[in-house]
Amino acid sequence: MTDTQPVAPRPSAALPQAAAEPDPRRQIALIVGVCAAVGFVLLQVVVAFGGRQPLPIDVWWHGLMVATLTDAGVVIAWIPSIVGGTIGGFVIGILVAIVFLLLKRKWDAATFALAVIVVVAIGAPMSYIVGRVRPSDSLAESIPTSFPSGHTAVATTMAIILALLLRRWYVWVGGVVWVVWMMWARGYLHAHWLSDIVAGLLEGIAVACLVWYAVEAFRERRALRARHEAGAQA
Repeated sequence: MTDTQPVAPRPSAALPQAAAEPDPRRQIALIVGVCAAVGFVLLQVVVAFGGRQPLPIDVWWHGLMVATLTDAGVVIAWIPSIVGGTIGGFVIGILVAIVFLLLKRKWDAATFALAVIVVVAIGAPMSYIVGRVRPSDSLAESIPTSFPSGHTAVATTMAIILALLLRRWYVWVGGVVWVVWMMWARGYLHAHWLSDIVAGLLEGIAVACLVWYAVEAFRERRALRARHEAGAQA
């Protein structure tokens, strides 16, 4: 008489680890993203009810930027404005996505690309909907509308998404430095009021956190479905 060995189910290790186990950072990202989204909407309401005019803190900040304006400062401020501008941001976005694809990290490439697309899709029409006029002495922009700061929103989105995907402390540090530099530069070049810049920051945080959360949740459900189907076929 021969003994029959039970057929072992397929090991769960065959599934992508990142998708098979929930990332403990997801709930934090969800909370931060929702809070940032609420802050973004509230700031938009404040600006709208203020007649789309600069707030008192905007006037103070703009005066500070004018008072501290130097030729060297303008050069330093133009660096992130050019690199993170429409063409620069587009090129950087494509290069980052390509690098992720070459590293066979297609989900990371998709997450990064989706976040950038969403933040632009929200911010671009928003500036026309709010219709706030940028400072008349702008050194960097000719487009009349200014709310929110698109440069700041895109820079924030890219920095946070990369930090969440790469999970390295120095990516977080570099991202913070880049975003702060961008925020200062947009004010220093008189391209935006301070509340425009803060709105761009909040928009970027909200989009990055919520897009990353949504993709991770989708990956988890997909992995659980695959595990269930593998168990049913065993």
